[in-house]
Amino acid sequence: MSPAQPVQGNHTVVNDGVAKVAVLGAGSWGTTFAKVLGDAALSAGATREVQLWARRPDIAAEINSEHTNQQYLKDTQLPSNISASADIAEVLDGAGIVVLAVPAQSLRAQLRIWKPLLAPGAVVVSLMKGLERGTDARMSEVIVDELGIDAQRVAVISGPNLAMEIARCEPTASVVACEDENLAHRLATLCTAPYFRPYTSTDVVGVEIGGIVKNIIALAVGICEGRRMGDNTKASVITRGLAETSRLALALGGHAQTMAGLAGLGDLVATCSSPLSRNHTAGRLLGEGLSQDELAEQMTQTAEGTKSAEAVFELALKHGIDMPITAAVVEVLAGRLPVEELGPRLLSRELKSEVSQ
Repeated sequence: MSPAQPVQGNHTVVNDGVAKVAVLGAGSWGTTFAKVLGDAALSAGATREVQLWARRPDIAAEINSEHTNQQYLKDTQLPSNISASADIAEVLDGAGIVVLAVPAQSLRAQLRIWKPLLAPGAVVVSLMKGLERGTDARMSEVIVDELGIDAQRVAVISGPNLAMEIARCEPTASVVACEDENLAHRLATLCTAPYFRPYTSTDVVGVEIGGIVKNIIALAVGICEGRRMGDNTKASVITRGLAETSRLALALGGHAQTMAGLAGLGDLVATCSSPLSRNHTAGRLLGEGLSQDELAEQMTQTAEGTKSAEAVFELALKHGIDMPITAAVVEVLAGRLPVEELGPRLLSRELKSEVSQ
């Protein structure tokens, strides 16, 4: 029986006995989420294979032989039910659930290659937190557009998900969002590990926007830290960052409750506060005076905020949404605003009520 199949109405069900999950992307978050899925299966007594697609054959070989991914997760031991391959056809073969953990800006081109290899009826899950440049599309929209599948077969997972903490089995909560509530619950069951507690939502828009914009706010907070600004400054940026994230999410059809939850406030606080956050780190390095080229040399993984900021700002302009922090970060990234002027730019804005829109 296929692990993903239609049931009464327009709903989709993932069979509790699903035999294989493919995770495409063996970076820190992709490998960590594969670990979550593997540990969840083992704790439930399920015989489920989790197979990672690694772009580099040497990483796939290490995962298979040593059950580690030293480049991204150091000495973290991966469960025995995880394997890896650099052969995308092998990884997708028979996978009823396909989890995507690749850089956002490369997704569309990769989906065009992968589409013929996907199993009929496969459910697609996005771990990505970016907005596509040029189209301003969310990752779930790119998936639906390129694969030609119903949006109810696409889910997103977001929240305060710092990969190294989860890899160390530190308790974490997250959100599985899908228009099909039944599918969201079933996917949540499949990734419920002793240390990973998923909640469910049907607010795909709000969950994605929270995960996208928080990266840009984290860049701003990192810049403040790099400029040796204090906690008052950083708290102010986080709080006003949540306000502008919420404005955009609501304008696109998201829910206010989502912004106050794990995928909104929770993810924002974790990403803006932790040295494990790539976007926070990138912002700090920019604040310390590194150029974009020097930043690229130091960062081993993509800081999605640097790639998505302009697309987010364009989307805000289309909808008439005021996003001053995002606008300032875009100016910094474009080299039009020196990092030392980011704070004064925000402070010089017109006075108004805190709750005004």
